[in-house]
Amino acid sequence: MSALPTLVFIPGSWHKPTCYNEVIKLLQGQHRLKCISITLPSTTGNPAATFKDDLDAAREAISSETTHGRNVVVIAHSYGGMVGNSAIKGLTQPRDFTESRNQTSTTGYVVGLILIASGFTLGGLSFMDPFFGQPPPSWRVNNETGYAELVASPRELFYHDLPADEAEFWVSELTTQSLKALFEGGEYTYAGWTDVPVWYIGTTEDRGLPVMVQRMQVGMAKEMGASVEHRELQTSHSPFLSQPEMTVRIIIEAVERFTGQLGENKSRTNGYDDTIVVPRATISQPSTWFKFGLPLAFGHIVGRLHTATAFDVHALAIGSVDDVCDELRRTESVLR
Repeated sequence: MSALPTLVFIPGSWHKPTCYNEVIKLLQGQHRLKCISITLPSTTGNPAATFKDDLDAAREAISSETTHGRNVVVIAHSYGGMVGNSAIKGLTQPRDFTESRNQTSTTGYVVGLILIASGFTLGGLSFMDPFFGQPPPSWRVNNETGYAELVASPRELFYHDLPADEAEFWVSELTTQSLKALFEGGEYTYAGWTDVPVWYIGTTEDRGLPVMVQRMQVGMAKEMGASVEHRELQTSHSPFLSQPEMTVRIIIEAVERFTGQLGENKSRTNGYDDTIVVPRATISQPSTWFKFGLPLAFGHIVGRLHTATAFDVHALAIGSVDDVCDELRRTESVLR
């Protein structure tokens, strides 16, 4: 089996796989890592494309590596996180797996999951179920075309921290997004984050998925038993474009943790500067109680409720992004 894993990249809604070009160039050139980026069928101009179509595309890319004895790390952004989480079902190493000293497996496995400004999928829910079927203010439903149409400025929503010319280029690269993939397919979703270790890259200046909601979801996943390493970058929704070098640093550290080894040009992240933040609340810094502790604690409560009852509180966790953020801000104001 190949010592180094293959990285399979899954983009988010409206995005082509080319959005990962900058980080892939660095990963392949400097770290000798094989990278595969997939195209989601729901972004190819077909309003009939479903979540199952996206899922199948991701599973095909992953299986093409694992069946040839290569381990895989799945890296997914935004909506792609639901695809990535669900696609690894049955492709991770069994918990009771033991490998003989003299005989190694000829089958590869998914050994880790890296989520970028995304969510922790719960089985049985489509992408829009937690939002009660109501799209956020940034996009609208067009039942005549069958597409989700952006209402907010794509540059402000996805790329506000990029230079103007670069932002406009990436706006021009955006595609259509089928509604079916967002509103249907809950029967195919899977909480893959319960099967493998996860690294989460949060985005503190995100105008698409507020960072407080991201932190809350990390808290929920940890409460539900997930192994999650949490890092944050001060970027828009697209850190792989605005801070590709820092994004790669986190990816490399995650790969090293997943596998215990890297390529020839090894680059350990033994210490962070202010660019990469490890979110945690500390007694000596009261501001971190509000910044990190409050949303993470709220997420833990949601995760505990979900674990303890049959009631699906995933909707509580991210059901109304604006309401949750407003409530967290009000609570923070009172505590101060």
